[in-house]
Amino acid sequence: MLNERRRVVVTGLGALTPLGLTPETFWDSMMKGVSGAAEITYFDVSTFDTKFACELKGYDPLNYMDRKTARKLDPFCQYAVAVAKQAIEDSHIADAPGVNKDTVGVIFGSGIGGIKLFTEQSKILIEQGAQRLWPFFIPMLIPDISSGLIAIDYGFRGPNYCLVSACATGNNNIGDAYLLIRTGFAEAVVCGGSEAPICEMGVGGFNAMKALSTRNDDPATASRPFDADREGFVLGEGGGALVLEELEHAQRRGAKIYAEVGGMGMSADAHHITAPHPEGAGAVLAMEMMLKDAGMKPEDLDYMNMHGTSTPLGDVAETKAVKRVFGDHAYKMNVSSTKSMTGHLLGAAGAVEAIAAIFSVMYDKVPPTINYRTPDPDCDLNCTPNKPQDRGVVYAASNAFGFGGHNTSIVFKKFEA
Repeated sequence: MLNERRRVVVTGLGALTPLGLTPETFWDSMMKGVSGAAEITYFDVSTFDTKFACELKGYDPLNYMDRKTARKLDPFCQYAVAVAKQAIEDSHIADAPGVNKDTVGVIFGSGIGGIKLFTEQSKILIEQGAQRLWPFFIPMLIPDISSGLIAIDYGFRGPNYCLVSACATGNNNIGDAYLLIRTGFAEAVVCGGSEAPICEMGVGGFNAMKALSTRNDDPATASRPFDADREGFVLGEGGGALVLEELEHAQRRGAKIYAEVGGMGMSADAHHITAPHPEGAGAVLAMEMMLKDAGMKPEDLDYMNMHGTSTPLGDVAETKAVKRVFGDHAYKMNVSSTKSMTGHLLGAAGAVEAIAAIFSVMYDKVPPTINYRTPDPDCDLNCTPNKPQDRGVVYAASNAFGFGGHNTSIVFKKFEA
């Protein structure tokens, strides 16, 4: 719509994570190197290969919505509504004078959607018959319903949809929000992702494909990205939300600004439905596009929150890709995987890890990769092992990759007026 490129800033944050139920408590726990992994409490795990996950602790939906609404929503929708509420209230975008809600969009996704609801309704279908299925089953199952619910709650009538790209979903939704604002299709967008996969079908399905760690004797150390003894990821749940806004729009209303969105890159592996390209070819394209879009040189990047799932193939492929893009500078910048603490939040991972990158820019600190004990020569970058590190962070990037070969990279930078 516009010929000029508009600047996009972050004016609101919301987070529900296994480390804390606000962005600030999430960040504080990361700085302490806390693990969110423990034995699953939601269902009987006696017949499952993996008996632990990173559940939300102390979460009560009634802190964010009334009881009737909470009963109607699958947990992934609850989490989306809750983190959006945090971010919107943080930014004051809904109640600020002069904000035209026709220009405020919502782009919010989930990699899986209502898998818990699907599991429950499948049991009803088998045991009681089709006539007993819940009338809201379909609308509360589909991943895009979160975007609709958030818009309904606040009257935002701008662009409204959901991108689904497995574990790249959160990043993709933030990236599209950035592009819509940059090109003039919206003045502000609430964006992010949520996921609630810790149920029988979720854990059982990932166990069936041998994707999860089975370190049942020590869950807290099971997520160990880049470590030679890694053997699978740890399932997590929660959500992250950002309010992105055109710079002058934010300044006119006196909004606080956390950081600026520098650039975005997206690509496909075109290789395999679950395994990454062994040389990280698609990840290379995404990171190169991010740098070009941001007008950066490789040596400008200070910190990268890597996808780092703690899988044997994924961590090596991503390390190769980073070394190819950044050359010698790959060893001078910090990298880490906050999944070592949160577990893998699937479609929400990119959103909560974007918040980690934003706080890194704000506070000049790099969150650690915990549980790093045995070096892997194929993962030889500075993974910020076990303790956070102080360093100047002007640019912080976040990678998120998804089943199907979806690759996304996004970079945030310190805001300068």
